[in-house]
Amino acid sequence: MEMQHVEGKLSTQTTPREEGPHASKESKRGGWITFPFITGSVMGLSIAAGGWAANLIVFLMTEFNVKSIAATKIYNVVLACSSLFPVAGAIIADSFFGSFPVVSTFAFVSLLGMIMLTLTATIHSLRPPRCAIGSLTCETPSNLQYAVLYVNLTLASLGLGGTRFTIATMGAEQFDKTKDQGTFFSWYYFTLYIANVVSFTAIIYVQDNVGWGLGFGICAIANAIGLAVLVLGKQFYLRVKPKGSPFTSIARVMVAAIRKRKILTASGSHDYYFGTTGMLKREDGSPTKSFRFLNRAALKTEGDRQLDGSYARSWRLCAVEEVEDLKKLIRILPIWSTGIYLGTAIGIFTSLTILQALTMDRHLGPHFKIPASSFLVFNLLATTISIFTIDNFLLPTWQNLTRKHLTPLQRIGIGHVVNILAMVGSALIETRRLHVVRTHQLMGEPGGMVVPMSALWLVLPLAVMGIGEGFHFPGTVALYYQEFPKSLKSTSTAMVSLLIGIGLYLSTAITDLIDRTTGWLPDNINDGRVDNVFWVMVVIGALNFGYFLGCAKMFKYQHVEDHDDGPSGLAH
Repeated sequence: MEMQHVEGKLSTQTTPREEGPHASKESKRGGWITFPFITGSVMGLSIAAGGWAANLIVFLMTEFNVKSIAATKIYNVVLACSSLFPVAGAIIADSFFGSFPVVSTFAFVSLLGMIMLTLTATIHSLRPPRCAIGSLTCETPSNLQYAVLYVNLTLASLGLGGTRFTIATMGAEQFDKTKDQGTFFSWYYFTLYIANVVSFTAIIYVQDNVGWGLGFGICAIANAIGLAVLVLGKQFYLRVKPKGSPFTSIARVMVAAIRKRKILTASGSHDYYFGTTGMLKREDGSPTKSFRFLNRAALKTEGDRQLDGSYARSWRLCAVEEVEDLKKLIRILPIWSTGIYLGTAIGIFTSLTILQALTMDRHLGPHFKIPASSFLVFNLLATTISIFTIDNFLLPTWQNLTRKHLTPLQRIGIGHVVNILAMVGSALIETRRLHVVRTHQLMGEPGGMVVPMSALWLVLPLAVMGIGEGFHFPGTVALYYQEFPKSLKSTSTAMVSLLIGIGLYLSTAITDLIDRTTGWLPDNINDGRVDNVFWVMVVIGALNFGYFLGCAKMFKYQHVEDHDDGPSGLAH
């Protein structure tokens, strides 16, 4: 599943340990003794997540008789939900309960989803009769069967979204030193990648060649082991007291500005609220003039004065620093929005590549046949190798030759270009595949007919897409970490996850629009023009790249001095 390893490339930040009496009580907790419990849990939960999600399209088509294009839409919506749920999970952990209760609860939710998927794949009454290969009339699932399926996918998506990022934050909370946190992140991503490779290969092979019940059963066992290992380490974990979500501060500024919309802004700094003792104060002048409407949120009025004559933060009054933090976030939103295309491209590219692989010759030798969904492992490997190569060879070489660092925006821009090239490659390969279809007169033939063209051709665009992601996503997180205000640095991962989720929803909308208005996406893609879909994405990508260049030209780095101080483990 594409989202599995994309998320692995996103850095997760954490807050410093709690100080004071609470910290002294917890002083014997945390540290490397927690490492095997957390990484063991990551391994189990990630194997389970990759095992159900990576092969979802094939499961829907073969076990629920869902048409191919409809299956890709469901697939992208499920992945989109899995990308948006981490934002909610982070807010819940930061604001109310802390990391461990959130991770353990959602790991249990994930286990329920795995058990229900196993039962669905095992009990015949929970799915329609299997459709014969080449049959034109297949029994569709009943409303009850669809309901059970969607409950299963909802539980699995909630479990994935609620654990993936939060467990990384929980792991980093166990260490005081930045170096130790960086080492943990490196091992976290390494564990994540290994788990995904196992899911993309071994578990998918079992599902395709042995049985879906056994495949999902292995996922359930892996999930149960991951949850058990997590709970076994409970006595060793350092608990960081929830300090409130940074999103609350954003909401407070917007609410306060709206409530004071009729009040004229002041000219002197003495009219604004700069916070209380313990807060970073902005005493060097009035709020900046950009987005002046928001300045009202920090404007002191008689109604904000408390009984003792003092002022305090509320939903009517915010500190100038909070207002400026929101402005910084708004300034970076145009650059952020250019990344939505990447989520859209990932969704369409991944789902259509699986459909292409299903129609092509996937044999390696006379006896071994590569499962269609396992081709995504080539994308994963390309991304991993490209990140290692970029960080350890390309960037140092660039610095030696130019005496300059490659900026995050330059890295993002290269990622945009490379991803467009991947779409061009996919379009050309699909054109070649359709030529082979016409040459062998396979149009109108049942979907089970194999096109005599090696599916290994798909490795090329998968690898190119992976290289593009190796440039784009680490560059994006580096930019957010560098430019976000301190109070919002922990949201950098959530912002990337959010844009991927929105992009995946858009991929479903674009697929549905093309399906309704053209004949390019029939259920048998041998009769369609999938190549035109890829060309449409090339055009959209080129327009988006132009938009990115415009945003990049207007963007000004606010923290150039922090350029090399990105999060540890960012690209590992």
